[in-house]
Amino acid sequence: MQRVSRRRFLAGSMATAGAAVVSRRVRAATLPEPIGGTRLDGFDYGDVQLLDGPMREQFSANHAFFLALNEDSLLQPFRQKAGLPAPGEEMGGWYSWSKDFDPPKNMTGYVPGHTFGQYMSGLARAYAATGDDETREKIFRLVRGYAATITPKFYDGYPLPAYTSDKTACGLIDAHRFAHDPQALTVLGHATDAVLPWLPPKALNREEMAARPHPNIAYTWDESYTLPENFFLAYQISGDPRYLALARRFLEDDTYFNPLAAGQNVLPGQHAYSHVNALSSASQAYLVLGSEKHLRAARNGFGFVIDTQSFATGGWGPDETFRAPGSGEMGASLTETHASFETPCGAYGHFKIARYLIRITGDSRYGDTMEKVLYNTILGAEPIRPDGHSFYYSDYNNTGSKVYYEEKWPCCSGTFPQITADYGISSYFHSPNALYVNLFAPSRVDWKLGGRRIALEQDTQYPYSPEISMRVHTERPETFAVALRVPAWAGPGTKIAVNGRGFSAELRPGTFASIRREWRDGDRIEYHIEMPLRLEAVDPQHPQVQALLAGPVALFAVGSLDSRFTRAQLLAARQRSAGSADWLVQSATETVTFRSFPAIGEEKYRLYHDVTL
Repeated sequence: MQRVSRRRFLAGSMATAGAAVVSRRVRAATLPEPIGGTRLDGFDYGDVQLLDGPMREQFSANHAFFLALNEDSLLQPFRQKAGLPAPGEEMGGWYSWSKDFDPPKNMTGYVPGHTFGQYMSGLARAYAATGDDETREKIFRLVRGYAATITPKFYDGYPLPAYTSDKTACGLIDAHRFAHDPQALTVLGHATDAVLPWLPPKALNREEMAARPHPNIAYTWDESYTLPENFFLAYQISGDPRYLALARRFLEDDTYFNPLAAGQNVLPGQHAYSHVNALSSASQAYLVLGSEKHLRAARNGFGFVIDTQSFATGGWGPDETFRAPGSGEMGASLTETHASFETPCGAYGHFKIARYLIRITGDSRYGDTMEKVLYNTILGAEPIRPDGHSFYYSDYNNTGSKVYYEEKWPCCSGTFPQITADYGISSYFHSPNALYVNLFAPSRVDWKLGGRRIALEQDTQYPYSPEISMRVHTERPETFAVALRVPAWAGPGTKIAVNGRGFSAELRPGTFASIRREWRDGDRIEYHIEMPLRLEAVDPQHPQVQALLAGPVALFAVGSLDSRFTRAQLLAARQRSAGSADWLVQSATETVTFRSFPAIGEEKYRLYHDVTL
């Protein structure tokens, strides 16, 4: 892509932004102060640098892929609906208008332009992490190109107006927050005007949506209950009270947050990803409004997901649906479906709510769930193909395999660049006098303490090695704490050494271990996390159907999928070699290779086994 000077680009883009958009002004306002408190703060994207490793590789691949996407093709669905010239190659799949759309038989043309905002969001976050000028210039062009197309006509006959407008709002909010686009908030205002006539008077659950008159099944799936998070964010960055009113309007209190806050599990039967995503709206209601009810709803809802809906991988929602606890349906899904976990979308929503809750509560166990989903789902997702075919479902069927989704440009193509851009900000948190290390991955975090720069750098092959080496960099000696997450599964051999000397404090699994001392430049932390082998049953109704885990890593049998194992045989698994992603299990008749999900290619695999004593 041709490079454009910053000054010339801004001058040209401002001149062509469109008269209607330029004329709208976001009125000056005092930005609101959040009412709900947090124990920990997050870092900015630019504060954390991923170093060589699988997380950086996946992030960089997604950044490059979406930076190269044709802008005319991305804007085409909006230009067509606005009656403007619409050059560029049609993207197809879910993304482009199609006369063949005939749900559920043919989903081509399902939600045109639906992931535009997510692609822009992913680029904005990538810019914030890298400072790449080419990325920022593309964001500015996309914002101005979209601005010229805004019309309420876009949503006339559109199946999911709340769904797509929410993603578009996210992209514009992130263009403002992370790429500092001076027009993004103005454009967001017009985009909100355009969709408001098509939104319901309140958040409707799926049963309420289905009861409305609709031309076909696709029109019953809209997700107005996910809207508040981005409306709350828009209110916080603009001070515009109408966004606060909209956020309150679409909180699904009556059938979702109120019962969750009261401890009632209303997840069974609900669409999995969107209802986890809605928990982030409850978290924002707590942060902005100070609503303890919504915090209870977020904590209880996510707790139900972790405790009653999750596979050994941390994934959840077979066939995108939460199952009734006590029904045995999680175990039954192992033979009934290959659509076990909606991976990029589910992982994105999981990381998001876990980040909210770890900041609010300081509870390290939310970090445990993040790393489980990281190493067993999203890091094993196949890259998006140039034609838009995307990895969608992780498959936990007894004869599982990695496949691409049949339709091009599905929803998971939108959340993939967002979650990989979020890897860095998910790795570290801080309080005024402490750095919290949440994820163990090659990375570096920089922050200020008392006006002076401090950094911590990790070097590790975790989770395939139990050893994590960290080095502190500081301009002069400084006293603060480094808090290391001790996973709830960590074995008694877990230990910490600082500059070669053992750390004497008790390391309690399921907490952060805090090392407070005067740190000098070059000080080293050596962290050894004992990773015991363990078994997890798929659900209480199938106690003998178990998966093998090594630390946070779920292990999949490859090659011989019908081998039978005893508990003792599985728990005697040995790693093929130091740092390997393969383990070897000796059955009564053969040696079977077990492999981590990211290491699996085209081979068939099996996660759960009928285990005998």
